[in-house]
Amino acid sequence: MRFQTLRHCLLVLALLVLAACHQKEDNTAPSGGTSPEAAVQQSVALVKAGDFAGFWKHALPPADYANLRDDWTRPRPDQRPITNEDRARFNQAVKQLTAPDAETALYEQLKPKLTQMEQQYHDQLPVMIGIGQAILTTGIAQNKTMTENQKQQMRDVLNVLLPWAQQTAWFDQDKAKQVVGVVVASARQLDLKSPDQLQRLDFDTAMKKYATAYQGIKQLLAIYGLSVDDTLNSVKVSTIGIDHGLAHVKIDYSLLGKPLSTDSQLELVDGRWYSKDLIDSERAQHEQLLHPPAPAATSAPPPASSSSTGTTLAAKS
Repeated sequence: MRFQTLRHCLLVLALLVLAACHQKEDNTAPSGGTSPEAAVQQSVALVKAGDFAGFWKHALPPADYANLRDDWTRPRPDQRPITNEDRARFNQAVKQLTAPDAETALYEQLKPKLTQMEQQYHDQLPVMIGIGQAILTTGIAQNKTMTENQKQQMRDVLNVLLPWAQQTAWFDQDKAKQVVGVVVASARQLDLKSPDQLQRLDFDTAMKKYATAYQGIKQLLAIYGLSVDDTLNSVKVSTIGIDHGLAHVKIDYSLLGKPLSTDSQLELVDGRWYSKDLIDSERAQHEQLLHPPAPAATSAPPPASSSSTGTTLAAKS
């Protein structure tokens, strides 16, 4: 009996040691993927889990990931100063969303507005959404940074989302009540104290806040019939070709039950595969922060002529 107990204890101890070793391997696992397909699939899994800190560590080579973390709290050249009006609006919104009776109070405020909006916009909403799609489609066509293939992929996504948006019961009272509950719960979990605190978040804290917000957004979309998880679960990756350290992959997925696909390029860095777009974007932003563009020079007013100066002095006297 004592021998069986000892054997059981040794077995448990062995399992704990193996678990500890496995955990250590996970924490020190290299970033990127062993293949283009593995890199994309792992990125999708991390996004689905809302692990944004893990996503960036996986998606960027170690040096670029270190730059991303270091740059996180650097001031942005285009960062607008926070005003007292910003603080007042922020504090009022947080107070309303986190009050003890926030769910009931906000829903009671929303109910008559929903009824009014349904009466006013029920017939117009599909047309308004169609106009919005036309504006977005024009913006995509005029975009100078996207390839024609990327533009077509964006149009395909819009063509799937438009019918869903036109048919969704946006003014449904029961759905609105669920939405209020999700928004209030997310606001309480975020625990934001001020816009200044939000602007000063370090990388790790920001990633946790993003994860909370992301889970809330997924719940909101699910209420209206769009499952982000279903889309991510449907992803299938295939490599079209590899040439000189660049892999061209095709990503097939379904959105609202409609099959779609997109292309991506991955780059081989130190034997691991990473998204080329993410690497290029991070390096461009890092360079911009280290060497911000010089402010545009303002031309000085032309010097006053002697005659105009004399006239001005005479007028003053």
